[in-house]
Amino acid sequence: MAQQPDVICIGDIVTDAFIKLINDEAHTYTNEHGKWLAMQFGTKLPFDHVEVLEAVGNAANAAVSFARLGLTTAFVTNVGGDQAGRDMIMALEKQGVDHRFVRVNPGKNSNYHYVLWYKEERTILIKHEEYDYHWPHLRPNEVPRWVYFSSISEHALDYSDQIADWLEAHPEVKLAFQPGTFQMEAGIERLKRLYARAEVVVLNREEAVYVTGGDYDNVHDLMDRLHGIGSKIVVITDGPKGAYASNGHERLQMPLYPDPAPPIERTGAGDAFASTFVAALAKGNTLEGALQWAPINSMNVVQHVGAQNGLLKEDKLEDLLRHAPDWYRATPMQ
Repeated sequence: MAQQPDVICIGDIVTDAFIKLINDEAHTYTNEHGKWLAMQFGTKLPFDHVEVLEAVGNAANAAVSFARLGLTTAFVTNVGGDQAGRDMIMALEKQGVDHRFVRVNPGKNSNYHYVLWYKEERTILIKHEEYDYHWPHLRPNEVPRWVYFSSISEHALDYSDQIADWLEAHPEVKLAFQPGTFQMEAGIERLKRLYARAEVVVLNREEAVYVTGGDYDNVHDLMDRLHGIGSKIVVITDGPKGAYASNGHERLQMPLYPDPAPPIERTGAGDAFASTFVAALAKGNTLEGALQWAPINSMNVVQHVGAQNGLLKEDKLEDLLRHAPDWYRATPMQ
C-alpha cells in the first residue's frame, strides 16, 4: 500500500528542450516595451547544444524538491497518451515522486516547451495542451498534510474551484499557493477562495503588485493586502535584494545565500525557493528557519541547467547553512 503523502503537488507538467544559443549569434536590447532577445531573421543559425529535461514545470519542480528534502510527495497532473507523457511518468518515479494521481489523456499530446538559453537567462516558448481537468477522489489514507498548488493552463480555472471545494471540505489540510501566469491573470477575486485559504502564498515583488494592485515601493502594503484577503503567511521574493516574509505577527527580511560562482542559468530558482520554504514549515521549522533554508536551494539550482538538477537533499542543505557567513540571517523588516 502506498504511503500517505506529506504533500500533494498540483499543476501542469512539461518537457523542456533547452536550446543553448551561441553568444555571438544573438543579442538583447531594451526599449519602452521591455527587454528583447534578437537573432538574425530568415536564415540558419548555429546553436551550441540541446538539453532535454523531462517532468518539469512549477509544480513538478516543487514535487522533486519536496521528495529530495525527505517528504513523501505525490503529484496530481495531466499528460498526453504519447511517449513524452510516459517518459515524464518514469522521470517522476526516478525522482521518488508518487505518480498514482497522474492522469493519462489518450489522443492528447503532452506539454512540450522550448527554452532559448542565452547566457544565464532564458526565454521559454510555451503551449499548454487542453486537458479535461478533474480533481481525483482521495481516500482517507491519501489525504495529505499539505497541498502545493501552482501553475495550470488558462483553460483550467474551473479546476481551481474543484480544488477550493475539496480544501473547504478538508480544513485540516494546509495550502501553499504559488500562482502561475494564468492564475495571476485570472485576478484575485476569481481565485479569492484559494488566496483566503492559503497557509502560505509565494509571489515575487512584481507579481505581488500585479495581483494586489498595491504599491511596488511598499512591501508592507503588499503584505497587508494579501493578509487582508486571508493568506496566513505571505512570502515576497525580490531578486538580488533577497526575500520578505510575514505571518501577521512578525515580518522578516532575508538576504540571498552567496553564489559560489556566476549562475549558469536561472530556471527554477523561484520554484526552489518557494518549495523549500514550504518544506521547512512542513518539517516543523519556524518562519525564520524556513527563510534560512529557501535561498540555499535557490542558489544551488542556478548553478545547474534546469530547475531540478541542483535541488539539494536535507543533509547538504543543512551543511551549507552551517557554513553560511555571519550576515546570512533573517532580520526584522524595515
